[in-house]
This record gives sequence, C-alpha cells and structure tokens, in this order.
Amino acid sequence: MLDGFWTRIDHVGDRPALLLSSRPAITYRELADRVASLSRELGTSKKLVAIEAAQSEHSIIAYLAALAGGHAVALLPPEDGVASSSFMERFAPEIVYRREGGRWRLTETNLGSRDVAMHADLALMLVTSGSTGSGKAVRLSKTAVAANAEQIADYLGLHPGDIGALVLPFHYSYGLSVLNSHLAVGAAVWMPGTSVLEPTFLDDFRAARCTNFAGVPHSYELLEQRGFRQQRYPDLRFMTVAGGRMEPEAVRRYHGWLQGAGQRFYVMYGQTEATARIAYVPPERLPGSADRIGIAVPGGELWLVDDQGVTITGTDVAGELVYRGPNVMLGYAEARQDLAGGADIEELRTGDLATRDENGLFRITGRLRRMSKIGGVRLGHDALETALAAKGIAAAVVGNDQQLLAAFTGPQDEKVVREALAMLACIGLPQVRAIALRELPRLANGKIDYEQLRLRMEEPPAREKATVISLFREVFFPLQVSPQDNFAELGGDSLRYLELTVGLERLLGTVPDGWEKMSVGALSALSHSTSARRTIASDILLKSIAILLVVLHHATPWPIPGGAGTMLVLCGYGLARFQSSALFAGDLRRFLRPLGLVLWPYYLVVLGFSIAWGAIPWASVFLVGNLGFAQPGRHEMLPYLYWFVETFAQLLLLWGTLFAVPPVRRFAVRDPFRFGMLLLAFAVLAHFVIPALWPVGQRQIFTLAWVLHLAVFGWCAAFANSAGKRLAVIAAGCAVMPLMAYTGGNWAGSWILYGMQVPVLAVLLYLPRVRLPALLAAVSVSIATASYHIYLLHRILPEVIFDTGNPKIFTAPLPVAISVASGLVTGILAYRLQRRMMLGHQLWRGLRQLARRLRYVPAGRRRTLLGAGAAFAREQHGSRVSP
Repeated sequence: MLDGFWTRIDHVGDRPALLLSSRPAITYRELADRVASLSRELGTSKKLVAIEAAQSEHSIIAYLAALAGGHAVALLPPEDGVASSSFMERFAPEIVYRREGGRWRLTETNLGSRDVAMHADLALMLVTSGSTGSGKAVRLSKTAVAANAEQIADYLGLHPGDIGALVLPFHYSYGLSVLNSHLAVGAAVWMPGTSVLEPTFLDDFRAARCTNFAGVPHSYELLEQRGFRQQRYPDLRFMTVAGGRMEPEAVRRYHGWLQGAGQRFYVMYGQTEATARIAYVPPERLPGSADRIGIAVPGGELWLVDDQGVTITGTDVAGELVYRGPNVMLGYAEARQDLAGGADIEELRTGDLATRDENGLFRITGRLRRMSKIGGVRLGHDALETALAAKGIAAAVVGNDQQLLAAFTGPQDEKVVREALAMLACIGLPQVRAIALRELPRLANGKIDYEQLRLRMEEPPAREKATVISLFREVFFPLQVSPQDNFAELGGDSLRYLELTVGLERLLGTVPDGWEKMSVGALSALSHSTSARRTIASDILLKSIAILLVVLHHATPWPIPGGAGTMLVLCGYGLARFQSSALFAGDLRRFLRPLGLVLWPYYLVVLGFSIAWGAIPWASVFLVGNLGFAQPGRHEMLPYLYWFVETFAQLLLLWGTLFAVPPVRRFAVRDPFRFGMLLLAFAVLAHFVIPALWPVGQRQIFTLAWVLHLAVFGWCAAFANSAGKRLAVIAAGCAVMPLMAYTGGNWAGSWILYGMQVPVLAVLLYLPRVRLPALLAAVSVSIATASYHIYLLHRILPEVIFDTGNPKIFTAPLPVAISVASGLVTGILAYRLQRRMMLGHQLWRGLRQLARRLRYVPAGRRRTLLGAGAAFAREQHGSRVSP
C-alpha cells in the first residue's frame, strides 16, 4: 500500500501549501499542525465524516484530518441541501463538518449504524450523479487516492516549486485531484475564492505566480471571453483540460499558444471511478492527436473489448474501453451497509466506446451507458427517470453531452416536466427539453425504445420569440428574475455565462463590456439601439473586398490589382484553419474532398466554352493551362482569368503531397508555424528559380511558383499564436512584399498588389473580428460565401451583352455598372443554386438509406421514423415536407 501524502505534510516545513486571497499563505508546517489538531477531535475509531466541500481552508484541513485519522471522508457539494439530505438519509455519517451561521462546526450526528463496520480500506466517497437523490457513491481506497495523486504528479512533472490554480469544485474528482497531486509533491495550491468570471481573475492569477491551470472545456471558453491568450503569464508552465470533450480546434489553439512560449498543454480523460485520471495525451503528440484521450496514466493499463468481452487487438476497431490500475475504485455504494465491503472489481469497464490508433492512442467514439455529461456533471438517465417517477411523472430520459430530453405520458404540462428535469439534473433550461406522447415507444419485448426517442432529439424544438428577460429566466431557472437583477447578483456561473453571451449576441448583435453587472432592464433597453451592428470574422470581410476588387479589375479601365493576391493569402489561411486536421492526420482523401466542390462548377464553365468554341480546351480540362504551353486564342485553354482555379487546385495537390511524406508531416504536426516559415523561404526561392528554369514570359504571373508565397503567408498567419510569431509574420511580409513588387515590374500596379498584402496580414493577425452595420455585414457575408462563383461567372454576361473589344465599353458608366452588378448577382445566384442542389442530393441519399432500412423495421415504427425524416428535411430546406 502506498504511503498517503496526507501522512507526509509535516515533513515539508515552511514552504507555502495553500494560497488564499483573504489571509497570508498557509505553510505546510501550519497545515500539519491544524490537521493534527482536528484529527485528534475526530477520535481514533473509524467514522464516516461528511464534509461540505467549499473552497475554503477549513474543508481542506478537515479532509486531510479525516484521512490522517484513518476515517472515511465524504465530500458533498456546498450549499446543496437536497444532496446533503439525501446523503445523510442513505449513509448516516457519524460526523458532519459544515458551515453553520457563518462558522465551521464539527457535529456528531449519532446516525451511524453500529452494526455496519466500514471496511478498513475505505478512505473516500464521491457521489457521481448530480443531486437527483439516487446517485451512486463511489468508494475509493487509501491506495487509490494516494496512487492517483502520484500518477498525475508523475506525468505532469509536478515539483515543489509549482503553484496550481484550484478553480474547480473541491467535491468534483478533477478539482480534488489538483489538490491531491500538488500536496503529494510539496507544491502549493492557489484558491482564488472567485470564479474565472471575475474581472480581476487574470491579474490575480498572474500575481499568484501560478505555474499551471486546470479546467474543463467550459473554463477555456470563459478564458477566451476574458482574452486570456492576449496576455503574458511568465510563471505558467502548463495547462490541463478534462471533464468532457474539448473541441480539437480549441485543443490545437491552446497547444500552439503554449508551445510558442515553451509551455505544455495536457488533454486528459478520467472518471470518478478511477479516483480522477485514467489517460492523458503527451504534449509532443499534439496537435496531430487533438481528438484523442491518449495513453494510460503511469502504472495503469488500457485496452478494448468487444460485446463478448474478448480483447480487441487491431487498430481503429471500436470496443468498450477498459482500465486497470491501482486507482480503480472499490465499488459503488447506495446505502450504509455497502460501506462494509471490500473491492468488488479489479478492472473498470468505463462504459465508453473507443478505438486505438496505430500509435497506441485511444479515441472516444461514443457511450454504452445511458449517461450524459453536461457542464462537467455526470447525469445518469436511469437515475433521472427514477427521480421523475418519484414526482409522479412517467418519463423516459435520453440525452447527449449537450442536452437532455424527457419523453413523458400523463396530464402534466411540458413546461412543468421540463422545469422538473432541469431542477433534478441541476442544469439550466436551455439544456433540457420535454415532449408529451400518448404512449412511450416500445420494442417488441416491451422495453422502451430509446433509439427512437434519440431520433426525436434531432427535431428542432418550437421556440417562442426570445427577449433579454426571457433569456435570463431560461438560464437562471428556477430563480425568479426581475428587470433589476444582473448576472453577478443572480450568482451566475461559467456555464450560464457562456449561454447568456451567445444568447445576448443573438438578440443584441453584440455584447457590451461589463454586461454581467448591467441590469436585465438596461440590457433590454439596448435591444434596438445595438441591433443595427453585427460582428463578423475579418477574413470574411477581406474575402468580400478581394472579390469586389477582382470584379472591378476586369470591368473597368482603372484596374486595382491585389484582389486575387488577397484571395490566395486567404486560401492559405483557410487551409490552416479548416483543413490542417486532415493534413496532420495524413488523411489526404478528406483533405482533397473539398476540391470536388470547387471543380464541378468550373467544369461546367469548361463545358460552356467547349460548346461555344466547338473545341475542347484540354489544357484547362487537366488544370494545366497556366503553365504557359497553351493559348486561349487557339481554344486550347480558357481565358487567362481562370488561372486562379488551376493554381488553387495545384496548391492543394502540392500541400497534400508534402504531407504525404511522413517526416514532413511529423515536423509540421510538431510545429506548424515553423513548418510554414520554412515553406515560405522555399516559396520565395521558387518565385525566382522556377521561372528561370521554365521561362514562359509574362504568363509566369499565373503559375503556382509565382504566387505560392502568398498562400504560405496565410498559413503562417493562422498559426501565429503568440506576439513573437505575429511580429515575425509582419516582419517577413514587410521584407518579402517590397522585393516582389520591385522584381515584379517595379510599376504602380505591382506595388499596390504586394503592398496591399501587408495590411491584409495585419488584419488577420491582430483584428480577428470586425464590427459592422448589420446591413453591410449581411452583404459582406453574402458576397464572401459566393466569392468563388462570382469569380467563375462575373465576365460571362458582360461578354454576351457588350462588345468588349470596344475600349469605350470600359469607360461608359452604365456598361461598367451592369458588368459589376451582373457579375455579383450571377455568382450569388449560382452559389445558392449549387447549395440547394447539394442539400437536395443529401436529402435524396438520406431518403434512399431510410427506405432501405424501413424494409427491416416493424410497421409500427415506420411512421415515427418517417416523421423524424420529414422534420429534418423541414429544418434543412425550410420547406413543407409531409411524412
């Protein structure tokens, strides 16, 4: 058995242990003295000690004192009367330690059953399922608690000089693991006593000299809202995330930002049944493994089993994830008598479906158990059904990690059931739905058909017109919200903050600074005054400006070059943002899939020219017309303006080829920014060398070699996630762009073309979002989304309508206006037509698959399935589709 860290705190001396905002630091020496004193009060006979797990030195000292005295500790959520009463009734603790009247008191309850002696190994109890009143408690041994603290400290590389930020709930196994692992190595824990929402949090975090931060995915979304990555933290060594799936893009974002400063980001996976941690992704495996949970913690073992319990040895084969290690629980407990037993299990069936890749890293693909994890809280669907039944509601509960749905029968109103479920689950109304059914769907054996209910979750809910006050009432249910209340006074937390931020952006167009301290009435008054403005991504605005410049360039005698150059910068920027995950995974098929969407409208244009000319422009068919050996005049290729499509296709093929080489891909995965800067040097060299080796005269401006550096600049801008990297991109732009302008003819147009790209890079680097009048924002979005189709078609109508060989056509205001307007309109209409065709194709494929499956479905279920399909169609097309 491992020697528990709680037995060693008196060996550390005067090093700080707990850092609190309300008082001087508590040293390990002081902590040891106070733990020993309280331990003597608890006595020597083993007791169950229930502790209100507030973020307070008192609850931590009580926790350590109970462990040091050989007692069993139960950590209960603070200020939760329902959870506390339920635990007291079921487990009858001998001692309760909690706040009463503002003071911490140790109270003997006389509830403990003298006939039930607790097992000698039992050290800790954590309840896993919200406050439904029927959640199971996990029984953890001394060995498990001590072992997991050592495991975590091992792979994180914790040392006595570390200071961890404890912002997570103490009764939550993840938050508890932060405390345990730091105490295990003699490190310090900072307890701010406030949430990440506080305006002073970032300054306090820096002032405390924290070396690490542990959060759930919602914590990182809050940090983004606070501009966390725009500031410097000289003492920060690493950050960790667990408690739910973090989006791979967010993982890559934080990994890149931390890596740029020589710091680390850890993605972790765990369950309370394994004390806290089961697996982690070594930082060197990021960003390429951003969607993985990684490998087993030191001393643990992970594997997969199939439905028959047979071990799966192959890669990329789904099975249930199983874990074995010293940190696995003794078992569950539902009543006091369960505390007498020893270990019920040797290995933990996690209930999660996973696969293992060729590198030995595991990835979660789904769940076997009926369970959701919303806001870091695990919610058992069966327990929620039982709790609803106790209220007289016959319901079946399904859900995912975003939402719960209760399908019920009976006279209750949907609103009542929805509110009851939200209260039982302790989550907000936005994450809860309820639907009334005449009868619950059942399988042939009489069991509830949960799969059919999951289909109902896909149906869009009917929504009333939202207002600011209705949004607050939804999010803060069951609290009564008045116009005088504000977010801070209502006790808002991180999950509610995010819900309201998104909702207020939808209602107001933008969220004012300090909104959390503005009254609901004041926010409501902003509804009309701020709705005339909208925030959009800066690359969308740049794309719309770029395509407008291209259209003007081809429609007027006053060409403004630079639009196509900006579009190439944005191509590289888009590759990095939206397709790098496929490149890093070596999935070239997924990477090249968007090329098909680009090429088929292009080939329609090729077909049109072929019919008009009576000849096939083979060079354009094979996307090599820009290489200089074909002529539009001989109908061997399309007009020169279509060079951009050929260059873009060649760009994708080049990028895909590079990442098909394993050493190149591994280097790019480790440091995508450095890869980009090296590729930029190659692209600048290619700009001068390849035209010399393959001279094609002035047509060299249409070749990939001539413009490759522009796309690479976009890639570098997307991965410039630190101040130093952003400055490096700007410096490179200021050096390269004048060189290109000078060697590209040294004329005004060349200087405009390349000079424009430096401010374009600056906008991408330093102004990721821009605020515009709502109408201008809507127009920009429409033009940007249709930019490719505008590029393809903007010269078709002018060429048909006007004699473009007559120079006067390009100077007369009416022909110029018609040329520009027709180019924009035809492109937008073509884009919308293609989108409708794609949606129709998806719907047709879905209906064909549904029809094939219906042949094997009992007749009684077909109508429900068809109804779900019709609802999906209505949502996608906005049209009336009957079941």
